Amino acid sequence: MLSKNRIKDIQTLGQKKFREEERLFIAEGPKIVEELLQPGILKVKEIFALESWAGQHHSSIPVTIVEEFELEKISQLNTPNQVLAVVEMPETAGLPDAGTEPVLALDDIRDPGNLGTIIRIADWFGLQSVVCSLETAELYNPKTVQSAMGSIAHVQVHYTNLGDWIFGQTNTPVYAAVLDGEDPAKMQKISRGIIVIGNESKGIRPEILDMATNRITIPAKGRAESLNAAVATGIILSHLI
Repeated sequence: MLSKNRIKDIQTLGQKKFREEERLFIAEGPKIVEELLQPGILKVKEIFALESWAGQHHSSIPVTIVEEFELEKISQLNTPNQVLAVVEMPETAGLPDAGTEPVLALDDIRDPGNLGTIIRIADWFGLQSVVCSLETAELYNPKTVQSAMGSIAHVQVHYTNLGDWIFGQTNTPVYAAVLDGEDPAKMQKISRGIIVIGNESKGIRPEILDMATNRITIPAKGRAESLNAAVATGIILSHLI
């Protein structure tokens, strides 16, 4: 049985302050945990699981068997899902060079679910890196982790002053998703460059939009005012990558 102190320690990882202090975050559910247990950029430190899950999985990572009521106490989900892992945050790698690879840039994406889904989409299309503005939602927010599934183990996510980073990527094409640009379906595939996705309601900031070499738009056929940022990302990447 988990002690009250141990339960409290795990519960605190639901808050950004304690995640940053401990350099740890929570991942939940069989699919995500099993993905994170594969060799990659993340290291699982400890696992808390129902006996039904633990009996079907053999791992070198310490597994603590818990009862359902204990899993409910430490889980960040409305409905706990068999297993919870405590994972170490990796050391931050150097920022990518968009002159040699396509890089997704996120300008002030505030919704953690959107961020996680975008990371998963980037992984699907084989992107190695995502660069986020400092105002973008936190990578290790439980909602981001759940939405990204195991893709946070495959994609390097960076936070920086986005304008400064883009400005420093000299002679690199910058594709900005806007409402009045070129149809990406009519453009050639790219092997390098920056693809900028803006805030869910405000779009891309003017100072970043000014650095765009190509403005791109998904043509609308109906009357919807806009597309969800993650949906738009998937459509754009399907044409450009």
